[in-house]
Amino acid sequence: MAVMINIQNISKQYKDSDSQSLENVVLQIPQQSVFGLLGPNGAGKTTLISILCGILKPTSGSFEIDGSSSVQNPSEIKNKIGVVPQEYALYPTLTAFENLMYFGSLYNVPKKELKLKITDYLTHLGLSNFMHKKVQTFSGGMKRRVNLIAGILHNPKVLFLDEPTVGVDVQSRATIISYLKELNKKGTTIVYTSHLMAEAEDFCTDIAIIDQGKIFIQGTPKELIQNTPNARKLEEVFIALTGKNLRDVV
Repeated sequence: MAVMINIQNISKQYKDSDSQSLENVVLQIPQQSVFGLLGPNGAGKTTLISILCGILKPTSGSFEIDGSSSVQNPSEIKNKIGVVPQEYALYPTLTAFENLMYFGSLYNVPKKELKLKITDYLTHLGLSNFMHKKVQTFSGGMKRRVNLIAGILHNPKVLFLDEPTVGVDVQSRATIISYLKELNKKGTTIVYTSHLMAEAEDFCTDIAIIDQGKIFIQGTPKELIQNTPNARKLEEVFIALTGKNLRDVV
């Protein structure tokens, strides 16, 4: 399968830090995969995602997304990616429709096309009856779904998702995952982080486990389980590789 994201020897050391948050990370993410980047708190996954999204600059190394270089063509990359952060990136006093019109305009989506897209996405995600209600009145699951729509209005080739189902009810989680699977079938490459191992095992086509700034292992969920002694599920693979020690960070 073709490679959508090619990461070459990326390292990151924050100012005043004695250690590297990422150390010579080499990773290839296949086109049209659902790629899970999993790791404990402080493992480096958020730093790596932030670099790929252009939020942070690496200390060394480079990457390509869909053939565009982070060194030579960073602006091209921004047009090819969508980002759905863990925190709600929404204006609470605006309606769902107003929020999405605003975010879509940032991507220069034509107004007429944008209105049709918003109506379609809200309908697919069960929010059509609430499109003109203020977001501050929404439940967590409803906000998550609007947050997702804001990241896909410009039809990105790659969608970065940071814990897209955290803190939501079972029905919202099922709706979100089902819709993401539809997007993936239509060609969108998804890069996903989560602490929900059962969800990741079901959702992801490929997985890499990162800890202490290094990639420990990469493969399909089935391969990782088969290659880990006594493991019957992904959570047991994760514990076997990263240990049982608590990873509390502040």
